[in-house]
Amino acid sequence: MPNTKSAQKRLRQNVVRRTHNRAVKSSLRSSIRKVREAVTAADFEKAEELFRATVKKLDKAGAKRVLHPKTTSRLKSRLSHHIKTAKLKASA
Repeated sequence: MPNTKSAQKRLRQNVVRRTHNRAVKSSLRSSIRKVREAVTAADFEKAEELFRATVKKLDKAGAKRVLHPKTTSRLKSRLSHHIKTAKLKASA
């Protein structure tokens, strides 16, 4: 347990931040999963729509340092690549 007042306050702040960050990460994982499911179901219109919403969430998480900015960039790139390759396979 923290001994000083400042350490007690730090603990309270960390608890709040951790719960917020966990919620954001959970929401991101759900969004990414929904995009991937839409792509596997060959519903590219829905996948594009969900992709735009997911990119917005990823950018916010990267800006707030919930995730590292390079991690967000990598995830966006992989999702985009996943959609593009699936579209090419479907059209061929």
